[in-house]
Amino acid sequence: MQVWKVGELAKQTGVTVRTLHHYDQIGLLAPSERSSTGYRLYTADDVIRLQQILSLRQIGFSLEETASCLGDPGFTPLRVVELHLSRLREQITTQQRLHARLEALAAHLRSTAAPSAEEFIQTMEMITMFEKYYTPEQLKELEERRNLVGEERIREVENEWPRLMAEVRAELDQGTDPADPRVQALADRWMALVQEFTGGNPGIADSLGRMYQKESTVAGVDTAPIRELGEYITRAMSAREQP
Repeated sequence: MQVWKVGELAKQTGVTVRTLHHYDQIGLLAPSERSSTGYRLYTADDVIRLQQILSLRQIGFSLEETASCLGDPGFTPLRVVELHLSRLREQITTQQRLHARLEALAAHLRSTAAPSAEEFIQTMEMITMFEKYYTPEQLKELEERRNLVGEERIREVENEWPRLMAEVRAELDQGTDPADPRVQALADRWMALVQEFTGGNPGIADSLGRMYQKESTVAGVDTAPIRELGEYITRAMSAREQP
């Protein structure tokens, strides 16, 4: 049977001798064997218990909670490992979301010579808002599409939207019939820009629509006028479907 002295176990596991002594003193992990000369020796079962202790401690359990868990016969080594894996998956997801946030902020900074504090706020608002309406898979797809389209085209589209909305507003204020060829042409341009953003993914398009329907502002822009223009474009799209 393989056994380990405290120094040997500390060296191989990275746990300090002081910590192992402390665990022994509080009854959390006492070496199961002794050598003929009186040295305390850790067995394979002790090593398994140490792994459980380290996992539970890493995911936030106190020493008292750890002792309570290990005193429960139903709290098997497999259960501890699965619990640790579950917590790690949560942490990985959080880190991936943080990574996406920082990538988006970095992209914004690269495209802006001297961003103001307000621009930082608007950027963070957009990032957190996107997480509210888009699934992690959709956010990943949007990031991939952003890389595919490129920053230059993104800036072109950002400049195109205000011009297009001004033209749509002019027709709406004039009371132009949504079936009019001028409005139909504007509807085509509108839908082309939406298509370019969503990549033709109906789920992303639905998330985009819900965001503009439920939020009063997006990136500091009042959404009420945009919703009004969107409804006008929807009527234009419906008009072309009528016989």
